Amino acid sequence: MTNIVEIFSSIQGEGLYVGTRQVFVRLSGCNLACAYCDTPNSRQFTEQALIERTAGKRDFMRLVNPLPLNDVAQYINSLLSVRHHSISLTGGEPLCQSQSITQLAPLLKAPIYLETNGILFRQLTEVLPYIDIISMDIKLPSIAGREYWQEHSDFLRLAATKNVFVKIVVTGQGKDEELEQAFALVASIDPNITVILQPVTPVNGCEAPLPDAMLIYQERALKLLNNVRVIPQTHKFMGQL
Repeated sequence: MTNIVEIFSSIQGEGLYVGTRQVFVRLSGCNLACAYCDTPNSRQFTEQALIERTAGKRDFMRLVNPLPLNDVAQYINSLLSVRHHSISLTGGEPLCQSQSITQLAPLLKAPIYLETNGILFRQLTEVLPYIDIISMDIKLPSIAGREYWQEHSDFLRLAATKNVFVKIVVTGQGKDEELEQAFALVASIDPNITVILQPVTPVNGCEAPLPDAMLIYQERALKLLNNVRVIPQTHKFMGQL
């Protein structure tokens, strides 16, 4: 059994695989409470799950949580009648339900793309054999409320055995020194890991960084890293879920 917020087909709007078609499986639960979170309802377990019947049609049905994993796999696989790049396990923080992932993943019929805050490295060990692509955040202390440098380092060393990229959300309140530390952390593990700098979509009082600041941050990152891109949340522009 697992607790699901929603399952639907849409376009990936963030990171290295922006623009690809994915089935999104939003799992309940999160170990953080970031100010810029655009899915705060996924932090806690939900009473009902929204399940899209037909890929891209937004014809949702409501089911009572928790759901049997075999049923969840069937709902996901039915959306794959339309060709998809991968299945995105997202949240919240999907690794809060790592045991469910280890049971669900072998039942799925497309590559598995894990969207994670990059902190729960012990849970990553459990699911790693089933994961094809990892989108890992580095949470800056000014955003997360505390430092997670050691957790991020341990996590990225494991994730680097797979196809991984790192995403760093940047706000107008960010500090230069913490960005520098984030760049150095990635470079210490592998300077060829792609880093995405994502200017925050303003929400809950979080201000976007100035355009000139993003150029400066990218310039500094490229002194240590070989592939650094600036990509905002494009699904917001497109009106996609």
